[in-house]
Amino acid sequence: MKIFKRTMLLIVMLLLVVAGYYSYAFYSFANNISHNSDSANGKGNGSTTFIPNNAKDADKYTPPKWESKQRVNILLLGGDSRGMVKNELPRSDSIMLASIDPVTKKAHLFSILRDTYVKIPGEGEDRINTAITTGGPNLAMKTVSDLLGIPVQYYVYTDFKGFIALIDAVGGIDIDVEKDMKYSDSEDDHVYDINLKKGQQHLDGKTALQYVRFRHDALSDFSRTERQRKFLTAVAAKMQSTSSLIKLPRILNAIDPYIDTNLSVTDMLKLGSLGYEAKADGIVTSQLPPSDLLMEKTIRGASVITADKVKLQKYMKDLFAGTAEADSGPTKPSPSPTPKVAAKTVK
Repeated sequence: MKIFKRTMLLIVMLLLVVAGYYSYAFYSFANNISHNSDSANGKGNGSTTFIPNNAKDADKYTPPKWESKQRVNILLLGGDSRGMVKNELPRSDSIMLASIDPVTKKAHLFSILRDTYVKIPGEGEDRINTAITTGGPNLAMKTVSDLLGIPVQYYVYTDFKGFIALIDAVGGIDIDVEKDMKYSDSEDDHVYDINLKKGQQHLDGKTALQYVRFRHDALSDFSRTERQRKFLTAVAAKMQSTSSLIKLPRILNAIDPYIDTNLSVTDMLKLGSLGYEAKADGIVTSQLPPSDLLMEKTIRGASVITADKVKLQKYMKDLFAGTAEADSGPTKPSPSPTPKVAAKTVK
């Protein structure tokens, strides 16, 4: 009996140590990446702060609070920070929106086409991917919120290095590459060249980045955003696996230096639980704007995408209500009957 009690006591102590280790790892990670906890000159752990303090979005938008029972919308910003100088705002390489209903546990993942021409509050009209460059993540959140007619409470920003670190930390992702993909990128001494072969492959961080960045085919950004949704769904499934949960402290430590967010530690705890309950195989993915609302225009010599905002917002409501079908894309937009529009020069 004494041996049994000692054994049980040892097991309990080990469980407490493990729980403490995981709790400390998560809290440390959450506290480091939260933009709310940044010091005046950068994050407390010495890593790069992606959003400078002098970003002029402070008076543009105050994100609404999430009350746990409401739908939560998180803007996922993938940036290209190559060649940035101090206090320069990053370029937006991809814009996605994750939306979860905490009641039904239903999750949606949207790709927002970066050439979508929109009104950027206080800045005039331009491509949607210029919002973060103009005014940081808060302005990007406000712009997306106004376009889609939904509250956007949070953002998460990372760049190429953060994406590579995440995929390597989870042990890579198995994916079916639809076609041969080849592109030479002269920046950074060809570090980010793309060279993938068609077929089932196990992608590490660098090859995964090649897969989600490739857009050099007939459908360009339309097919690229479809691949990004497909890949992130596979990442979500991998993150929910037992092996990834066991490696969670190491995963968090690997991506810590490359992520910036306005999520607080408390928010992350609530969303972490909700995200686990929203199973990856049930995620609804869609392109925004959907194909049947897309119009292509030429504005001041630049090709952009437009959509009727009223119809787009109705589509979002219907999609969340389950009365509209998701648009997986890719479909090239129809040309506009009025290609020339007087507007601010597209950057």
